[in-house]
Amino acid sequence: MSDPKPKILCCIGDIHGYIAKLQSLWSNLETQIDPSQFKTATILFLGDYCDRGPHTREVIDFLIGLPSRYPDQRHVFLSGNHDFAFAAFVGVLPPPPDGSEFCVGWKEYELSEEREGWFKGNGYEKMHLQGRRWGGNIKDRFNKAKGINYQGSIYDAGPTFESYGVPHGSADLIKAVPDAHKKFLADLVWVHEEDDVFINTNAGIQRCKLIAVHAGLEKGVDVKEQLKLLKARDTRVPKVQPLSGRVNVWDIPEELSESPTIIISGHHAKLHVEGLRLIIDEGGGFQHKPVAAIVLPSMEIIRGNDTLAK
Repeated sequence: MSDPKPKILCCIGDIHGYIAKLQSLWSNLETQIDPSQFKTATILFLGDYCDRGPHTREVIDFLIGLPSRYPDQRHVFLSGNHDFAFAAFVGVLPPPPDGSEFCVGWKEYELSEEREGWFKGNGYEKMHLQGRRWGGNIKDRFNKAKGINYQGSIYDAGPTFESYGVPHGSADLIKAVPDAHKKFLADLVWVHEEDDVFINTNAGIQRCKLIAVHAGLEKGVDVKEQLKLLKARDTRVPKVQPLSGRVNVWDIPEELSESPTIIISGHHAKLHVEGLRLIIDEGGGFQHKPVAAIVLPSMEIIRGNDTLAK
């Protein structure tokens, strides 16, 4: 009797408010994966559901509806740095475990407050740093790194406010976001681990551990300590590097090289597949780029564009 086929794991990159791309991607996953396997697959979303694109509200409605539409699938929703900041603004982050106030974390970054135009409206006094940055109004509208204008804040949160029918930077968003959406944001996990994940390699099929985290694990920081902070969702930290870092979280930490460990992330506005380091963010929130997913064990890349596949 042959071994059963390894279970399918679909890892979906940053969506950034593009509902048509998400619907197109989902349709392509359904048609390109064996139906019996797709029906029982684990679907792992790598975070950044909001901002940049115009339909954050519809994206979150789609995601919330998946468990009832596909009851035999398992759905895992990671928090991205944008979702963390959205949750911070609407007041659904877990409180700091030591009972401290969020404002303690502002000081480290206060020199950026004027340039980034941090939010100072109703409720700002009790808001996490990233919520204030997310709902703020950045002074210099031109994003030199990308060659385009910021949309409201440094997070490009303007379209998210508008998708809920309120102007950017308005505290009215807190009332406008439905309770089901607040629960979705409140329940997002910062890290997800799987013990038996199979991937196709040049040497054949390989069995690995998988760690999924939006940006990656920090170089030179004890992995166990990082995982402990991420599992605890420790909001004392004003800027969570595994959700928002760049160069410092790009590589797999050396201490994980002893046993095969996949690190999968989104965040970096790149599609990068090198050994066991998988970065699945081909779209990056740009209008003209697709939302991408990688399917394990096949390592097939499947995309969704603004128009549904014919």
